[in-house]
Amino acid sequence: MAALFAQVPARPRGALLVRRAGGAGPLSVPVAGMELCREETAAALFEVYSDEYAVPGISTDALYALLGTAMTELGPAGLVETTDAFSGLDSVEFPEVGACRWYAYRLAVSFSYEGARSRCMTAGEAAAGLALSGYARNPGAGRLDARSLARQVREGAARVPAAVLVRLGRAVSEDLARIPDPQGSGAWLHRRLLPDRQHTRHCFDLIRSNVPVPLPLVVRTDDGTYQIGAAPPPGPGNRWARPLRAQW
Repeated sequence: MAALFAQVPARPRGALLVRRAGGAGPLSVPVAGMELCREETAAALFEVYSDEYAVPGISTDALYALLGTAMTELGPAGLVETTDAFSGLDSVEFPEVGACRWYAYRLAVSFSYEGARSRCMTAGEAAAGLALSGYARNPGAGRLDARSLARQVREGAARVPAAVLVRLGRAVSEDLARIPDPQGSGAWLHRRLLPDRQHTRHCFDLIRSNVPVPLPLVVRTDDGTYQIGAAPPPGPGNRWARPLRAQW
């Protein structure tokens, strides 16, 4: 296995993740000299939201640029008024409201650490972590609760460099969810590290079930290395994201 990892950049020794200072609460977004909470961020996005942004592949950078545009138009006073009105809107009744709340969550998560960008772990990455964990070696373990499942995912993720987990996640999503992996860089790792496709599918189905699993963040530092962060607070509806695509 060591030979497989020789081509993957190792995490620098002593490179520790540091929570971003100055945030307003556990998750917030720095923009225009202010720290916005998630509901303020969602309200601002809603002011400039249109159907062209309701696409799975919209980048976090594009969302942040959109937020900057909204703040230029609103200003602090306008933001307060807009947030008051927005907070009374129901995400189920108005899907675009729900979309903006999830976009705000993505933005807040991305600013979790100093000198790094963060995103929610994908379903493929979580399934790979679970398949690599002790759960894989105990086929009679049965169905795990959400917290136990999260611990197993983190245990398995720790068995490989984070960059390897990212590649494995792309390969698992391509194989089991038909999400294209144009780079194809995870396919050979997938065949070697996760040879039992049936078990990997079982892990993938567990992650994609209705159990709200507190998955850890995937963090990309400014020097381009990957690390696994802490689990963030839950998103809208008291749920954690588990996207099929990496949402940078």
